[in-house]
Amino acid sequence: MKYFRLVWKNVWRKKIRTSLTILSVLVAFLLFALLSALGYAFKAGVDVADAERLVVIDKISLINPIPMSYQNRIASTPGVQSVTHASWFGGFYQEPRNQFGQFPVNPENYFDMYPEFNIPPEQLEAFKNNRTGAVVGQELATTYGWKVGDRIPIQATIWTKADGGRTWDFVLEGIFSTDDPRGSSALMLFHYDYFEEARAFGKGTVGWYVLRVANGADPVQVANAIDLQFANSPNETETSTEAAFAQSFTSQFGNIALIVTMILAAVFFTLLLVSGNTMSQSVRERISELAVLKTLGFTDRTVLGIVLSESILIMMMGGLLGLGLGWLVVQGLSKQMAAFLPGVFLSPGAMGGAVAIMIGAGILAGIFPAVKAMRLSIIDALSRA
Repeated sequence: MKYFRLVWKNVWRKKIRTSLTILSVLVAFLLFALLSALGYAFKAGVDVADAERLVVIDKISLINPIPMSYQNRIASTPGVQSVTHASWFGGFYQEPRNQFGQFPVNPENYFDMYPEFNIPPEQLEAFKNNRTGAVVGQELATTYGWKVGDRIPIQATIWTKADGGRTWDFVLEGIFSTDDPRGSSALMLFHYDYFEEARAFGKGTVGWYVLRVANGADPVQVANAIDLQFANSPNETETSTEAAFAQSFTSQFGNIALIVTMILAAVFFTLLLVSGNTMSQSVRERISELAVLKTLGFTDRTVLGIVLSESILIMMMGGLLGLGLGWLVVQGLSKQMAAFLPGVFLSPGAMGGAVAIMIGAGILAGIFPAVKAMRLSIIDALSRA
Protein backbone atom coordinates (compact mmCIF):
# COMPACT_ATOMS: atom_id res chain seq x y z
CA MET A 1 0.00 0.00 0.00
CA LYS A 2 2.97 2.30 0.53
CA TYR A 3 3.59 2.61 -3.21
CA PHE A 4 -0.02 2.18 -4.41
CA ARG A 5 -0.27 5.69 -5.85
CA LEU A 6 2.91 5.14 -7.86
CA VAL A 7 1.62 1.75 -9.10
CA TRP A 8 -1.75 3.26 -10.03
CA LYS A 9 -0.10 6.07 -12.04
CA ASN A 10 2.09 3.58 -13.89
CA VAL A 11 -0.86 1.35 -14.74
CA TRP A 12 -2.74 4.19 -16.42
CA ARG A 13 0.30 5.64 -18.19
CA LYS A 14 -1.10 4.28 -21.49
CA LYS A 15 -4.86 4.47 -20.97
CA ILE A 16 -5.95 2.80 -24.22
CA ARG A 17 -3.51 -0.09 -23.88
CA THR A 18 -4.48 -0.69 -20.25
CA SER A 19 -8.20 -0.46 -21.03
CA LEU A 20 -7.92 -3.06 -23.80
CA THR A 21 -5.95 -5.38 -21.53
CA ILE A 22 -8.55 -5.02 -18.78
CA LEU A 23 -11.29 -5.76 -21.32
CA SER A 24 -9.58 -9.01 -22.36
CA VAL A 25 -9.29 -10.02 -18.69
CA LEU A 26 -12.97 -9.16 -18.16
CA VAL A 27 -14.06 -11.48 -20.99
CA ALA A 28 -11.92 -14.32 -19.65
CA PHE A 29 -13.39 -14.16 -16.16
CA LEU A 30 -16.92 -13.68 -17.48
CA LEU A 31 -16.52 -17.04 -19.22
CA PHE A 32 -14.96 -18.48 -16.07
CA ALA A 33 -18.04 -17.46 -14.07
CA LEU A 34 -20.39 -19.07 -16.60
CA LEU A 35 -18.37 -22.28 -16.75
CA SER A 36 -18.17 -22.53 -12.96
CA ALA A 37 -21.92 -22.03 -12.59
CA LEU A 38 -22.67 -24.71 -15.20
CA GLY A 39 -20.14 -27.04 -13.61
CA TYR A 40 -21.80 -26.57 -10.23
CA ALA A 41 -25.16 -27.54 -11.73
CA PHE A 42 -23.69 -30.63 -13.38
CA LYS A 43 -22.03 -31.84 -10.18
CA ALA A 44 -24.66 -30.91 -7.60
CA GLY A 45 -26.75 -33.81 -6.42
CA VAL A 46 -25.53 -36.35 -8.95
CA ASP A 47 -24.65 -38.85 -6.23
CA VAL A 48 -27.55 -41.31 -5.94
CA ALA A 49 -26.53 -42.25 -2.40
CA ASP A 50 -27.71 -38.89 -1.00
CA ALA A 51 -30.88 -38.49 -3.08
CA GLU A 52 -34.38 -38.00 -1.67
CA ARG A 53 -36.03 -38.01 -5.09
CA LEU A 54 -35.12 -40.18 -8.06
CA VAL A 55 -36.12 -39.95 -11.70
CA VAL A 56 -36.85 -42.92 -13.95
CA ILE A 57 -36.28 -42.44 -17.70
CA ASP A 58 -35.86 -44.67 -20.74
CA LYS A 59 -32.41 -46.26 -20.72
CA ILE A 60 -31.66 -45.55 -24.37
CA SER A 61 -32.76 -41.94 -24.64
CA LEU A 62 -34.66 -39.33 -22.70
CA ILE A 63 -36.85 -38.64 -25.74
CA ASN A 64 -38.23 -42.20 -25.65
CA PRO A 65 -41.46 -42.37 -23.61
CA ILE A 66 -42.14 -44.91 -20.86
CA PRO A 67 -45.35 -46.95 -20.58
CA MET A 68 -47.92 -45.66 -18.11
CA SER A 69 -48.23 -49.22 -16.85
CA TYR A 70 -44.83 -48.93 -15.16
CA GLN A 71 -46.18 -46.63 -12.43
CA ASN A 72 -47.79 -49.32 -10.27
CA ARG A 73 -44.71 -51.53 -10.51
CA ILE A 74 -42.45 -48.66 -9.49
CA ALA A 75 -44.77 -47.73 -6.62
CA SER A 76 -44.68 -51.31 -5.30
CA THR A 77 -40.87 -51.43 -5.27
CA PRO A 78 -39.51 -51.68 -1.69
CA GLY A 79 -38.16 -48.35 -0.51
CA VAL A 80 -40.43 -46.23 -2.73
CA GLN A 81 -42.67 -43.89 -0.74
CA SER A 82 -44.60 -42.22 -3.59
CA VAL A 83 -44.52 -41.85 -7.37
CA THR A 84 -45.71 -39.27 -9.87
CA HIS A 85 -44.92 -38.54 -13.49
CA ALA A 86 -44.41 -35.72 -15.98
CA SER A 87 -43.80 -35.27 -19.70
CA TRP A 88 -42.17 -32.63 -21.85
CA PHE A 89 -44.72 -30.69 -23.90
CA GLY A 90 -42.44 -28.29 -25.78
CA GLY A 91 -44.82 -25.55 -26.92
CA PHE A 92 -44.62 -21.78 -27.00
CA TYR A 93 -46.82 -18.83 -26.08
CA GLN A 94 -47.79 -16.48 -28.93
CA GLU A 95 -44.32 -16.42 -30.53
CA PRO A 96 -41.63 -19.15 -30.91
CA ARG A 97 -39.23 -17.10 -28.78
CA ASN A 98 -41.63 -17.36 -25.81
CA GLN A 99 -40.60 -20.85 -24.78
CA PHE A 100 -40.60 -22.22 -21.25
CA GLY A 101 -41.16 -25.56 -19.56
CA GLN A 102 -44.68 -26.99 -19.90
CA PHE A 103 -45.45 -30.33 -18.27
CA PRO A 104 -48.59 -32.47 -18.21
CA VAL A 105 -48.72 -33.92 -14.68
CA ASN A 106 -51.02 -35.63 -12.21
CA PRO A 107 -52.40 -32.71 -10.18
CA GLU A 108 -53.46 -35.03 -7.37
CA ASN A 109 -49.92 -35.81 -6.22
CA TYR A 110 -47.45 -33.63 -8.14
CA PHE A 111 -47.33 -30.87 -5.53
CA ASP A 112 -46.95 -33.48 -2.80
CA MET A 113 -43.78 -34.62 -4.54
CA TYR A 114 -42.45 -31.04 -4.66
CA PRO A 115 -43.24 -29.43 -1.27
CA GLU A 116 -40.94 -26.52 -2.15
CA PHE A 117 -43.67 -25.32 -4.52
CA ASN A 118 -46.16 -23.08 -2.69
CA ILE A 119 -49.67 -22.60 -4.05
CA PRO A 120 -52.80 -21.37 -2.23
CA PRO A 121 -54.99 -24.38 -1.31
CA GLU A 122 -58.07 -22.96 -3.04
CA GLN A 123 -56.10 -22.46 -6.28
CA LEU A 124 -54.74 -26.00 -6.12
CA GLU A 125 -58.25 -27.35 -5.59
CA ALA A 126 -59.54 -25.32 -8.55
CA PHE A 127 -56.71 -26.71 -10.67
CA LYS A 128 -57.60 -30.28 -9.71
CA ASN A 129 -61.26 -29.73 -10.59
CA ASN A 130 -60.74 -28.16 -14.02
CA ARG A 131 -59.63 -30.62 -16.68
CA THR A 132 -58.33 -27.83 -18.93
CA GLY A 133 -56.91 -25.87 -16.02
CA ALA A 134 -53.25 -24.98 -15.59
CA VAL A 135 -50.99 -23.43 -12.98
CA VAL A 136 -47.85 -21.39 -13.63
CA GLY A 137 -44.91 -20.18 -11.60
CA GLN A 138 -44.74 -16.64 -10.30
CA GLU A 139 -41.89 -15.84 -12.70
CA LEU A 140 -44.02 -16.64 -15.74
CA ALA A 141 -47.03 -14.80 -14.35
CA THR A 142 -44.89 -11.70 -13.84
CA THR A 143 -43.21 -11.96 -17.24
CA TYR A 144 -46.43 -12.26 -19.24
CA GLY A 145 -48.78 -10.38 -16.93
CA TRP A 146 -51.01 -13.40 -16.32
CA LYS A 147 -53.58 -13.55 -13.54
CA VAL A 148 -55.93 -16.25 -12.30
CA GLY A 149 -58.81 -16.74 -14.72
CA ASP A 150 -56.84 -15.84 -17.87
CA ARG A 151 -57.04 -18.09 -20.91
CA ILE A 152 -53.59 -19.15 -22.13
CA PRO A 153 -53.19 -20.62 -25.64
CA ILE A 154 -50.05 -22.71 -26.13
CA GLN A 155 -48.86 -23.63 -29.63
CA ALA A 156 -47.57 -27.20 -29.82
CA THR A 157 -44.34 -27.99 -31.62
CA ILE A 158 -44.49 -31.74 -30.91
CA TRP A 159 -47.85 -32.82 -29.56
CA THR A 160 -50.54 -32.15 -32.14
CA LYS A 161 -54.13 -32.78 -31.13
CA ALA A 162 -56.20 -35.69 -32.41
CA ASP A 163 -58.27 -33.27 -34.51
CA GLY A 164 -55.11 -31.99 -36.21
CA GLY A 165 -54.94 -28.72 -34.29
CA ARG A 166 -51.82 -27.33 -32.65
CA THR A 167 -53.39 -24.85 -30.25
CA TRP A 168 -53.96 -26.06 -26.68
CA ASP A 169 -56.13 -23.73 -24.59
CA PHE A 170 -55.79 -23.59 -20.83
CA VAL A 171 -57.49 -21.65 -18.05
CA LEU A 172 -55.09 -20.30 -15.44
CA GLU A 173 -56.32 -21.61 -12.09
CA GLY A 174 -53.32 -20.85 -9.88
CA ILE A 175 -49.90 -19.26 -9.47
CA PHE A 176 -47.20 -20.91 -7.37
CA SER A 177 -43.82 -19.89 -6.01
CA THR A 178 -40.79 -21.83 -4.76
CA ASP A 179 -38.91 -21.90 -1.46
CA ASP A 180 -35.70 -23.04 -3.15
CA PRO A 181 -33.43 -19.96 -3.47
CA ARG A 182 -31.68 -21.54 -6.46
CA GLY A 183 -34.82 -22.98 -7.97
CA SER A 184 -37.17 -21.47 -10.50
CA SER A 185 -40.90 -21.22 -10.97
CA ALA A 186 -40.67 -20.50 -14.70
CA LEU A 187 -42.81 -23.46 -15.68
CA MET A 188 -46.39 -24.39 -16.47
CA LEU A 189 -48.27 -27.49 -15.26
CA PHE A 190 -51.50 -28.90 -16.67
CA HIS A 191 -53.58 -32.10 -16.50
CA TYR A 192 -52.07 -35.27 -17.88
CA ASP A 193 -55.58 -36.69 -18.43
CA TYR A 194 -56.46 -33.81 -20.76
CA PHE A 195 -53.14 -34.25 -22.55
CA GLU A 196 -53.65 -38.02 -22.89
CA GLU A 197 -57.18 -37.68 -24.22
CA ALA A 198 -56.49 -34.92 -26.76
CA ARG A 199 -53.08 -35.82 -28.21
CA ALA A 200 -52.81 -37.51 -31.58
CA PHE A 201 -50.10 -40.06 -30.72
CA GLY A 202 -48.08 -41.54 -27.87
CA LYS A 203 -51.11 -42.51 -25.81
CA GLY A 204 -50.47 -44.63 -22.76
CA THR A 205 -46.98 -43.25 -22.15
CA VAL A 206 -45.27 -40.62 -19.99
CA GLY A 207 -41.94 -38.83 -20.27
CA TRP A 208 -40.49 -39.86 -16.91
CA TYR A 209 -41.40 -40.88 -13.37
CA VAL A 210 -40.39 -39.08 -10.20
CA LEU A 211 -40.30 -41.02 -6.96
CA ARG A 212 -39.61 -40.19 -3.35
CA VAL A 213 -37.38 -42.59 -1.44
CA ALA A 214 -38.85 -43.80 1.86
CA ASN A 215 -37.11 -42.84 5.10
CA GLY A 216 -34.32 -45.26 5.91
CA ALA A 217 -34.25 -46.79 2.43
CA ASP A 218 -31.03 -46.90 0.43
CA PRO A 219 -31.50 -44.82 -2.76
CA VAL A 220 -28.88 -46.88 -4.59
CA GLN A 221 -30.68 -50.14 -3.84
CA VAL A 222 -34.03 -48.60 -4.78
CA ALA A 223 -32.66 -47.38 -8.12
CA ASN A 224 -31.11 -50.75 -8.89
CA ALA A 225 -34.30 -52.61 -7.94
CA ILE A 226 -36.41 -50.47 -10.27
CA ASP A 227 -34.07 -50.89 -13.24
CA LEU A 228 -33.81 -54.64 -12.59
CA GLN A 229 -37.58 -54.99 -12.90
CA PHE A 230 -37.54 -53.66 -16.44
CA ALA A 231 -34.28 -55.26 -17.61
CA ASN A 232 -34.59 -57.01 -21.00
CA SER A 233 -38.00 -55.40 -21.58
CA PRO A 234 -38.84 -53.32 -24.68
CA ASN A 235 -38.53 -50.21 -22.48
CA GLU A 236 -35.57 -50.64 -20.15
CA THR A 237 -35.12 -47.89 -17.59
CA GLU A 238 -32.36 -45.86 -15.99
CA THR A 239 -32.99 -44.47 -12.52
CA SER A 240 -30.87 -41.57 -11.33
CA THR A 241 -30.99 -38.32 -9.37
CA GLU A 242 -32.83 -35.22 -10.54
CA ALA A 243 -29.49 -33.53 -11.28
CA ALA A 244 -28.38 -36.41 -13.50
CA PHE A 245 -31.78 -36.26 -15.21
CA ALA A 246 -31.27 -32.55 -15.89
CA GLN A 247 -27.84 -33.32 -17.35
CA SER A 248 -29.41 -35.78 -19.77
CA PHE A 249 -31.74 -32.99 -20.87
CA THR A 250 -28.91 -30.61 -21.67
CA SER A 251 -26.76 -33.33 -23.27
CA GLN A 252 -29.28 -33.45 -26.09
CA PHE A 253 -27.72 -30.18 -27.26
CA GLY A 254 -24.12 -31.43 -27.13
CA ASN A 255 -21.27 -31.47 -24.63
CA ILE A 256 -21.66 -27.85 -23.59
CA ALA A 257 -19.21 -28.08 -20.68
CA LEU A 258 -16.43 -29.43 -22.92
CA ILE A 259 -17.00 -26.72 -25.51
CA VAL A 260 -16.91 -23.94 -22.91
CA THR A 261 -13.83 -25.47 -21.25
CA MET A 262 -11.93 -25.48 -24.54
CA ILE A 263 -12.92 -21.88 -25.25
CA LEU A 264 -11.95 -20.84 -21.74
CA ALA A 265 -8.55 -22.53 -21.98
CA ALA A 266 -7.83 -20.71 -25.24
CA VAL A 267 -8.96 -17.39 -23.78
CA PHE A 268 -6.78 -17.74 -20.66
CA PHE A 269 -3.75 -18.69 -22.76
CA THR A 270 -4.29 -15.64 -24.95
CA LEU A 271 -4.85 -13.56 -21.83
CA LEU A 272 -1.42 -14.43 -20.46
CA LEU A 273 0.20 -13.51 -23.79
CA VAL A 274 -1.63 -10.17 -23.98
CA SER A 275 -0.98 -9.27 -20.36
CA GLY A 276 2.66 -10.33 -20.55
CA ASN A 277 3.15 -8.23 -23.67
CA THR A 278 1.52 -5.24 -21.97
CA MET A 279 3.88 -5.45 -19.00
CA SER A 280 6.94 -5.99 -21.20
CA GLN A 281 6.15 -2.87 -23.21
CA SER A 282 5.53 -0.90 -20.04
CA VAL A 283 8.92 -1.87 -18.58
CA ARG A 284 10.78 -1.13 -21.84
CA GLU A 285 9.25 2.34 -21.99
CA ARG A 286 10.31 3.12 -18.40
CA ILE A 287 13.88 1.85 -18.30
CA SER A 288 15.31 5.28 -17.54
CA GLU A 289 12.65 5.92 -14.87
CA LEU A 290 13.39 2.60 -13.18
CA ALA A 291 17.07 3.51 -13.17
CA VAL A 292 16.24 6.81 -11.46
CA LEU A 293 14.21 4.95 -8.83
CA LYS A 294 17.19 2.73 -8.09
CA THR A 295 19.43 5.78 -7.95
CA LEU A 296 17.08 7.29 -5.35
CA GLY A 297 17.46 4.21 -3.16
CA PHE A 298 14.72 1.83 -4.30
CA THR A 299 15.98 -1.70 -3.80
CA ASP A 300 15.85 -4.42 -6.44
CA ARG A 301 13.10 -6.20 -4.48
CA THR A 302 11.04 -3.00 -4.28
CA VAL A 303 11.28 -2.50 -8.05
CA LEU A 304 10.32 -6.15 -8.53
CA GLY A 305 7.31 -5.67 -6.25
CA ILE A 306 6.17 -2.49 -8.00
CA VAL A 307 6.17 -4.10 -11.46
CA LEU A 308 4.44 -7.26 -10.19
CA SER A 309 1.86 -5.12 -8.38
CA GLU A 310 1.05 -3.35 -11.64
CA SER A 311 0.44 -6.66 -13.37
CA ILE A 312 -1.70 -8.01 -10.52
CA LEU A 313 -3.69 -4.76 -10.30
CA ILE A 314 -4.58 -4.90 -14.00
CA MET A 315 -5.61 -8.53 -13.64
CA MET A 316 -7.69 -7.81 -10.52
CA MET A 317 -9.53 -4.87 -12.09
CA GLY A 318 -10.52 -6.81 -15.18
CA GLY A 319 -11.13 -10.03 -13.28
CA LEU A 320 -13.41 -8.54 -10.64
CA LEU A 321 -15.40 -6.68 -13.29
CA GLY A 322 -15.76 -9.89 -15.29
CA LEU A 323 -16.70 -11.89 -12.21
CA GLY A 324 -19.31 -9.32 -11.22
CA LEU A 325 -20.81 -9.26 -14.69
CA GLY A 326 -20.74 -13.06 -14.74
CA TRP A 327 -22.64 -13.18 -11.45
CA LEU A 328 -25.39 -11.01 -12.96
CA VAL A 329 -25.57 -13.19 -16.09
CA VAL A 330 -25.73 -16.36 -13.97
CA GLN A 331 -28.73 -14.99 -12.04
CA GLY A 332 -30.66 -14.62 -15.28
CA LEU A 333 -29.33 -17.88 -16.68
CA SER A 334 -30.41 -19.85 -13.63
CA LYS A 335 -34.01 -18.72 -14.13
CA GLN A 336 -34.02 -19.42 -17.87
CA MET A 337 -32.51 -22.90 -17.51
CA ALA A 338 -34.27 -23.98 -14.34
CA ALA A 339 -36.62 -26.32 -16.20
CA PHE A 340 -33.69 -28.01 -17.96
CA LEU A 341 -30.74 -27.65 -15.60
CA PRO A 342 -31.56 -26.64 -12.03
CA GLY A 343 -28.84 -25.49 -9.67
CA VAL A 344 -26.95 -23.11 -12.00
CA PHE A 345 -25.11 -21.20 -9.28
CA LEU A 346 -21.85 -19.27 -8.88
CA SER A 347 -20.61 -20.67 -5.58
CA PRO A 348 -18.41 -18.80 -3.08
CA GLY A 349 -15.73 -21.42 -3.69
CA ALA A 350 -15.70 -20.62 -7.41
CA MET A 351 -15.43 -16.89 -6.70
CA GLY A 352 -12.57 -17.49 -4.28
CA GLY A 353 -10.86 -19.65 -6.88
CA ALA A 354 -11.31 -16.89 -9.46
CA VAL A 355 -9.56 -14.37 -7.21
CA ALA A 356 -6.68 -16.82 -6.72
CA ILE A 357 -6.42 -17.25 -10.51
CA MET A 358 -6.36 -13.46 -10.95
CA ILE A 359 -3.42 -13.15 -8.57
CA GLY A 360 -1.62 -16.14 -10.10
CA ALA A 361 -2.18 -14.91 -13.67
CA GLY A 362 -0.98 -11.45 -12.68
CA ILE A 363 2.23 -12.93 -11.28
CA LEU A 364 2.80 -15.11 -14.37
CA ALA A 365 2.17 -12.20 -16.74
CA GLY A 366 4.44 -9.83 -14.86
CA ILE A 367 7.22 -12.03 -13.52
CA PHE A 368 9.57 -11.85 -16.51
CA PRO A 369 9.28 -8.04 -16.99
CA ALA A 370 9.59 -7.64 -13.21
CA VAL A 371 12.76 -9.74 -13.03
CA LYS A 372 14.18 -7.76 -15.95
CA ALA A 373 13.46 -4.53 -14.10
CA MET A 374 14.99 -5.91 -10.89
CA ARG A 375 18.23 -6.89 -12.66
CA LEU A 376 18.45 -3.59 -14.51
CA SER A 377 21.85 -1.92 -14.21
CA ILE A 378 21.67 1.79 -13.41
CA ILE A 379 24.62 2.67 -15.67
CA ASP A 380 23.31 0.62 -18.61
CA ALA A 381 19.81 2.01 -18.21
CA LEU A 382 20.90 5.64 -18.06
CA SER A 383 23.15 5.16 -21.06
CA ARG A 384 20.07 4.19 -23.15
CA ALA A 385 18.19 7.34 -22.17
